[in-house]
Amino acid sequence: MIQRNVWYLLILSVLVLVHQSDAEDALHSDNIVVILDASGSMKDRFSSDRTLTKMDAAKAALREVLAKVPADTHIGLLVFSGANVQNDWVYPLGPVDMPRLMAAIDLPRPSGGTPLGKYIRLGANRLLAQREKQYNYGSYRLLVVTDGEASDARKLRQYTPEVLKRQIRIDVIGVDMKREHMLATLVDSYRRADNPGELVAAVSQILAETADDPTTDVSSVEVFDDIAPLTPEMALDLIQRLTTPPSNVAIGERADETPPSSQSVGTPAQQPQKPRRNPIGNFPWLPVLAIAVIAFFVLRRKR
Repeated sequence: MIQRNVWYLLILSVLVLVHQSDAEDALHSDNIVVILDASGSMKDRFSSDRTLTKMDAAKAALREVLAKVPADTHIGLLVFSGANVQNDWVYPLGPVDMPRLMAAIDLPRPSGGTPLGKYIRLGANRLLAQREKQYNYGSYRLLVVTDGEASDARKLRQYTPEVLKRQIRIDVIGVDMKREHMLATLVDSYRRADNPGELVAAVSQILAETADDPTTDVSSVEVFDDIAPLTPEMALDLIQRLTTPPSNVAIGERADETPPSSQSVGTPAQQPQKPRRNPIGNFPWLPVLAIAVIAFFVLRRKR
């Protein structure tokens, strides 16, 4: 009986280790919110290729590319103006459930206007809430697929700089537009897609890009070449930027306001601390040590 209890304790220790590993992996998940324009003009066909509507091409591109994202990536699909869309979050931000994701992509039917500013704020705030849950680990980006200028241009000009300031990446694809979108010079990247092939290529290129990794190895010569032109003032400013965590205050909220409970993102003064690291690597020594001590006393009692 005592030996059986010892085995139970050992099995429990393994389960603790697995849970610890899964929790650590979840903190580093990449997060992508796709904002899909389902306004009335998206049912038009490409001016240079009459084989597909812009909406059908956008759906095909998203299906093809999102089917290849890493399994640990969190995806959200946010749709505006779809005639048959009852919930703007046709696929809430979370782990990839491929059948549900594919069904969500196929759902929208084009109708209505282009309230892009409103939906960039909505998508960004969801990413900020997720970043707080992940203690600022992982990467966070908005991918906007649209074929028209925003009907709420004032909100778009107000919210876009706030999103970028909070270090949420914004990539925009302009679908068969006569001129570049107003966001072209404001966001991290802008690509034109004047036919279905270019649309697939644009989505693929954006999602293939890896987030900047501050731990990327570089040679000491490269480092000194990069920092040589910096003045002491510039160096101090750079250090401050690198060591200050990004703000998770919701877009449209001030730091001294309490965000809505549904978007609990905190203020800079209330930033959650990053999970404490164990002093020897990431191994969960404390629970294992506790189990080992219990096993020791059980075996000693047996003697």
